[in-house]
Amino acid sequence: MGTQTDGDRGRATGPEPGDGAAAPRPWRQSTTWVPLLALAVLALGWGRDLPGPAVAVVGLCLVGAVLSAVHHAEVVAHRVGEPFGSLVLAVAVTVIEVGLIVMLMASGGDKAATYARDTVFAAVMITCNGIVGLSLLAATLRGRRVAVFNAEGSGGALATVTTLATTTLVLPAFTTGASGPEFTGAQLTFAAVASLSLYGLFVTVQTVRHRDYFLPVTTEGRPLDPTAHAPPPSRAATGWSLGLLMVALVAVVGLAKLASPTIESGVASAGLPTAVVGVVIALMVLLPETLAALRAARGGRVQTSLNLAYGSAIASIGLTVPAIALVSVWLSGPLVLGLGDVHLVLLALTAVVSALTVVPGRATLLQSGVHLLLFAAFLFLSFSP
Repeated sequence: MGTQTDGDRGRATGPEPGDGAAAPRPWRQSTTWVPLLALAVLALGWGRDLPGPAVAVVGLCLVGAVLSAVHHAEVVAHRVGEPFGSLVLAVAVTVIEVGLIVMLMASGGDKAATYARDTVFAAVMITCNGIVGLSLLAATLRGRRVAVFNAEGSGGALATVTTLATTTLVLPAFTTGASGPEFTGAQLTFAAVASLSLYGLFVTVQTVRHRDYFLPVTTEGRPLDPTAHAPPPSRAATGWSLGLLMVALVAVVGLAKLASPTIESGVASAGLPTAVVGVVIALMVLLPETLAALRAARGGRVQTSLNLAYGSAIASIGLTVPAIALVSVWLSGPLVLGLGDVHLVLLALTAVVSALTVVPGRATLLQSGVHLLLFAAFLFLSFSP
């Protein structure tokens, strides 16, 4: 059975909504009203000290918003194709996450100085080890045994992550212009401009100049046809899903903020380090990308999973550092970006292992186990430094 051409696909799917096609009724679907309900709960609970039952409701709405975000992200991704679909979800989550980080920094407190560093590093470890490890595990356990992806695209993305992480999280631990693991004003400005420039260059390469490097491939290394099993959604359905994706992501990050006081009190009562709060919040915020990556891996689109993982790490650093550099002009107090010794070792090991995973363009169950072990080590050492 041959692959459909654009003309064949147009005759099979019919006219776009608005041109006489039957209009869908998305308001009847749970993926429509759950994000709106979560946003309403967020509005009602914002700025209030929530009791236990209210926190439970927030948790349920958070899960529902995450699942809805994944659904709508997949609809948008199917319409625009790869790698644009992965880019939409990664950038949307990161932009809202940056707003959350800036808001928490502005609120002050003892942890404000290290909050950006802890959250960004947690995002890097979650994406490069947690999401990558789970995606390779899902792909290799579904009868394929070998996960195949494009080494050129994934290698370039990994190089970008490593460069950004070293420039913003490693160098401050060794510079001598400021006391402690901090940048001077000029150094922070350079890091912000460099991060934003490299992020822009990566997006240009990913979506324009070398888009084919970031497309899913078959086990034989040929490009995977994304329309082989289902026609793309209509413009109206895509626009509807894009709007609801934004609503769901706002709800996810906002509800994570509402739950953070309960998490902070639980962490304090358990005698755990304050950095655990940033790790837990990062885990919640990155849930949509994690679930989307797992679904893609189970469908044989490992490259999409890697696009989500590395793209999220790049966006997290490339957008967060410029934002906090700008906000730090109005905020008083230190801005600690340099990692400690333990985290430096974990980051270095992650860079080496990731390179060995990506370069062949093929990975097995062993590589997934190595990444998941590194992720488990990060979580364990976060709770027991």
